[in-house]
Amino acid sequence: MGQGHGWEGAVLRLLRAKDFVFTVTGGEDVTEDYRRVHLTDGGMLAATGVHPTMWVRLWFDNAGRPHQRAYTLVDPDPAAGTFTLEFALHEGRASDWARTAKPGDTIEATVHGTDFQQPTPDPSHVFAIGDPASLPALNSLLDALAPAPATVWFESTDDGLPFRTDPARHDVRPVPRRDSGAHLVAEVKAALPDLLEACPEPYVWIACDTATTRTLAAYVRKELGLPRQRIHALGYWRP
Repeated sequence: MGQGHGWEGAVLRLLRAKDFVFTVTGGEDVTEDYRRVHLTDGGMLAATGVHPTMWVRLWFDNAGRPHQRAYTLVDPDPAAGTFTLEFALHEGRASDWARTAKPGDTIEATVHGTDFQQPTPDPSHVFAIGDPASLPALNSLLDALAPAPATVWFESTDDGLPFRTDPARHDVRPVPRRDSGAHLVAEVKAALPDLLEACPEPYVWIACDTATTRTLAAYVRKELGLPRQRIHALGYWRP
C-alpha cells in the first residue's frame, strides 16, 4: 500500500507516516453542497490515538495520477474503529468520490503531521474564521476549548450546515463569499480590533482558503500585535 502515491507518498514514507485502508459504511447529504460519509478505520484509531482537529490524507486516483486531500475526523470512536468525514462539495476528484461513495468502497489514507497544541494559558475568548471546508475542524476546536466563548466569522450562507455551536457561548457571523475572500477580510478587520481590546487571553484560529488565511494571519500578527503562540492559521484550499 502507498507505493502508487508518487513522490508525495515517498516523502511521507520517509517521514514514517502510517498508511491505512478505510471502508465506507454509508453516507448522507446534509445539504446539496455538503455530504457526510461514514467509514471504518482499518485499525487506525487504535494505532494512532485521537486528538482534537485530527485529520488524515485521503488518496484519490486522478486520471492515473495520485491526488491527496486532507479531511478532519468527525466523531472518531476508537473502541468501534469508526469515524465520519464531511465534504464541502465542489468540482474536483475528492468531491466526485464523496458523491458516489457507497458501502463496501475502500480508500487509502495516510496519517502524518496532524497534531493539536492546547493554548497556554487557556483562552478567555476564541476568535475563529472558517468556511465549509474547515467546519469539521472548527466544531472539534470549539469543543476542545470549551467552555471558552467564541466569535466565529463563517464564510458561507448555506443553511443547514452541521454546526455544533452553542448559541449561549458562540456568536456565529455568516459572511457571503465575495471578491475571492476580500469581503471576509474586511468584515474581520472591521470588528476584531475592538473585540481583542476587551479580551485578556485571546486565541485566533484561521482556516479558510490559502490566500485569505495568509492575509488575515499577517494582519493579526503584524498590525494587531498578537503573539504567534496565540494564533493558529492553516490554508484549507486554493481557489
